[in-house]
Amino acid sequence: MTVRSFGARLAEEFSAGRHLCAGIDPHAPLLAEWGLADDAAGAERMGREVVAASAGIAACVKPQISFFERFGSAGFLALERVLADARAAGLLVVGDVKRGDIGSTFAAYADAWLAPGSPLEVDAMTVAAYMGFGTLSGAFPYVRDHGKGLFVLAATSNPEAREVQAARRADGSTLAAAMVADAEAFNAAAFGDEAVGSVGVVLGATLDLATFGIETAGEPAAELVAPALPVLAPGFGAQGARIEDAGTIFGRLGGALLANESRSILSGGSAGLAERVRTRAEAISAALAD
Repeated sequence: MTVRSFGARLAEEFSAGRHLCAGIDPHAPLLAEWGLADDAAGAERMGREVVAASAGIAACVKPQISFFERFGSAGFLALERVLADARAAGLLVVGDVKRGDIGSTFAAYADAWLAPGSPLEVDAMTVAAYMGFGTLSGAFPYVRDHGKGLFVLAATSNPEAREVQAARRADGSTLAAAMVADAEAFNAAAFGDEAVGSVGVVLGATLDLATFGIETAGEPAAELVAPALPVLAPGFGAQGARIEDAGTIFGRLGGALLANESRSILSGGSAGLAERVRTRAEAISAALAD
């Protein structure tokens, strides 16, 4: 059986006008706002409700793994149930795990999160490659052969990031720009005949990407020789970035945009969740269709 690439599945979501990545962040203040206990059961309840509200509306959901991991084995069991719901709903899942290591250690992380049949199986995972893009090679077989994806941290919005991510290599490129270039090169080599690549980057929507050495000049091309680079963009909604400004923020990198929102849909509790997800999904779709 032919396995569709992660990029092909993303392209299908984009064609349907779905660009919202709904965050699942069951941290203590939000759980309290939902009237839920700060425990594994509360995290599971929130996660499963977000999945139910997002199915067929959002392009994907993104559970922040730390908020489940803090409850130990009970938290991982809760997460497994959330992931099972998402699979049953046909909803793409980006596991926000931010794993990064070398050799067999990173390969084991890939086995945990990307191996078909793993209890923690997701469709894509966030990764850190600041020991070199090549350290991600343990995940490449899953990307090439099993329809999985990666989102590589490139330019993030935490204030400490700029000093590191804007540092320049011997060739003059910043570390952030190198992550973008390496992801684009991987996609061109592995998925050159597809509209959207399977390895993307994380770029904060609240940032001036030029200060990170990332070139965004130009409109996203309707037809690209190389696959469009998936961009997972936190910062829209409650963090202050306006989805209407996505074209200005990302320029040529905005052709395969996943707009991540968490607080804007989670704040307010369970009541009205489905309506908030739908409202934000429609607003994002309309803005990116212009």
